[in-house]
Amino acid sequence: MGFKVAIVGAGFVGASAAYAMSINNLVSELVLIDVNKEKAYGEALDISHGLSFAGHMKVYSGEYSDVKDCDVIVVTAGAARKPGETRLDLAKKNATIMKSIVTEIMKHYNRGTIVSVSNPVDVLAYMTQKWSGLPANKVIGSGTVLDSARFRTHISQALNIDIANVHGYIIGEHGDSQLPLWSATHIAGTQFDEYVKANGLNIDKDTLFAEVKAAGATIIKNKGATYYGIALSINRIVESILKDFNTIMPVGTVLDGQYGLKDVLVNIPTIVGANGAEKVLELKITDYEMELLKKSAEAVRSVINEVKDI
Repeated sequence: MGFKVAIVGAGFVGASAAYAMSINNLVSELVLIDVNKEKAYGEALDISHGLSFAGHMKVYSGEYSDVKDCDVIVVTAGAARKPGETRLDLAKKNATIMKSIVTEIMKHYNRGTIVSVSNPVDVLAYMTQKWSGLPANKVIGSGTVLDSARFRTHISQALNIDIANVHGYIIGEHGDSQLPLWSATHIAGTQFDEYVKANGLNIDKDTLFAEVKAAGATIIKNKGATYYGIALSINRIVESILKDFNTIMPVGTVLDGQYGLKDVLVNIPTIVGANGAEKVLELKITDYEMELLKKSAEAVRSVINEVKDI
């Protein structure tokens, strides 16, 4: 028996995620749901026309009733941030949209993990868990998986080595207060600073992280939106759940005391498998990193407090 996945939102991100899953022949049944039914139908039809080159699977547009029996439900729907609009403005607008989506999903939900992607992702993933009433492990925010991929990419390029040998994470908020976990960044098992020193390299870590942090804005400036990188990130999260890979990724779940944080959602290296967020890993991080992580959590909490009564 194959896997069934629903994607709510057929915009750039949702459609690209559907395309990535189709290329990888990840599921047997993939349904696109969008308030713009014509857009969802068009995207599903376009992808389905290429399936003869990818493998047998069913891709179609549908209704919220189609989330029944889904192994994973991915939510990418939401409004984009407009010029002059604050982050809080966007949070309030998208929280209203997300609440209506979660309400519709839960009318038909009978199993599966919800993966929340819409921004501000940490706030909306937290609220999705509360609105849905599902256990914390069954609602995952896509978090800093993409940020961490960018981090590894920039390190790989700076050191001129295969990205497969680069391990590192961006944690905290998927936003301005995110932080690089340099203490857990390794090159083929060698701590980053030690590797750089041993090879006589001169790497400005602050500049490297600044480039990573600005990467999304750089892409938006040049092409208008980001969607391929996040689509592949979504594909990886979903694959880890469906195939029970137990992949360690910095996703977001509502924390319950880990790192001294409770009832807030930030992104921490987590084992992702068949049950969703299987386990949040409590890594040994520096006091400075802990301080920044707690500040990041408070930044997320402050926005949650503004939207929780919507």
